[in-house]
Amino acid sequence: MTILLRISVVAILIALLTIRSTSPGPEPIRIGVIYSLTGTMSVSEAPLIDAISLAVDEINNEGGLLGRPVAMTVVDGQSDWQVFAHEAERLIAQEKVGALFACWTSACRKAVKPVVERLDHLLFYPVQYEGLEQSPNIVYTGSAPNQQIVPGTYWALENFGSRVYLIGSDYIFPHTANIIIRDLIIAIDGQVLAEHYVPLGQQDVSLVVRDILEQRPDAVLSTLNGDTNKAFFAGLLAAGLADIPLMSFSVSEGEMQAWGGDKFKRHFTVSSYFQSIDRPENKQFVNAFGARFGKDRLIGDAMEAAYVSVKLWAQAVRDAGSAEATRVNRTILRQTVNGPSAITSVDLSTRHTWKMVRIGQVKPGGQFEQVFATEKPLRPKPWPYYRTREQWLDVLESLQPGGKAGASQGLQADVAFEDQSLQYKDSP
Repeated sequence: MTILLRISVVAILIALLTIRSTSPGPEPIRIGVIYSLTGTMSVSEAPLIDAISLAVDEINNEGGLLGRPVAMTVVDGQSDWQVFAHEAERLIAQEKVGALFACWTSACRKAVKPVVERLDHLLFYPVQYEGLEQSPNIVYTGSAPNQQIVPGTYWALENFGSRVYLIGSDYIFPHTANIIIRDLIIAIDGQVLAEHYVPLGQQDVSLVVRDILEQRPDAVLSTLNGDTNKAFFAGLLAAGLADIPLMSFSVSEGEMQAWGGDKFKRHFTVSSYFQSIDRPENKQFVNAFGARFGKDRLIGDAMEAAYVSVKLWAQAVRDAGSAEATRVNRTILRQTVNGPSAITSVDLSTRHTWKMVRIGQVKPGGQFEQVFATEKPLRPKPWPYYRTREQWLDVLESLQPGGKAGASQGLQADVAFEDQSLQYKDSP
């Protein structure tokens, strides 16, 4: 072989090796992630992106899915339901994502719901909510009413008293949640002293604080969302109400720490997950999150549910042998994950997940000390049993502009609870 020929062979081999080393790997499976990085909901929503990122990293470190890596396409929802709906359609139609992990407020979820239904796609929704909804294209991994609102209200009534003050943000979740809460209070002959709503993001809550100071309720039940909680907590503290019993349904560890909710002597929440849970799976999760994002970061309920959502989706992809949303949507209904909070299963009949009920008291620094927990996860009941689905739909209609005002009032007098402990059972 001549020197020239040898040089040519070597050059070809080098070229082939270069092509092989620089050739692209398999196309990633893309998921769409829409949470607010700006606006009134950003403190609550932005951490969910980190929880999803941790789950994706763990999946990729184990070899990905179907021989392909998983990649996130993250979009800022800007605390605006219209942005969520627009970006959901864009991610599905243009970016070709395999699933959406998105939405905190029910207003955003209800805006995205018709998008995923029309495009026959798949949304994972990880936040506790008011229930009264099911969709063939949504997996609800947050708590249903019987897993949060109902047991939390009963516990507050039993431990603090029946003279209750209700405050919430002015959108669908607080209005609907407070219908359920009112029903429970009326069922025990309690009294709702006031029911007050403020727009998302509003910082002036002085009138509400003054009213609470004057009425001195046995307990305040709050469905405030977003950074209005910061103003509300500060107002109560300034009014000398640091010892008032307060149950916040939509504030977790990181928000308690950021907004001063840990300064109250009797501040509680009801949730499926607390960072302080003494469970091996949780310790592993907390350590992994701390190593990735900093040991001082706190982890809340919706973050854990978002993390578990990705793990459920990944198992469904493997079972389907495809990342196509329509195929994954069929296999998702038989998935179970041993997650940080408990064994979490997708309920076949409701597309919600079985969840623990935990009640915790906030401690300095923002974490919770658990004061109550069910023995096992509860079956989800998105439609509370004491009304038919048709009656609940009438209630929802009454909340719409121009709806039948007071549709729920005629039913409240007929509410009869066979057993106040029923909300802790897992019967159908």
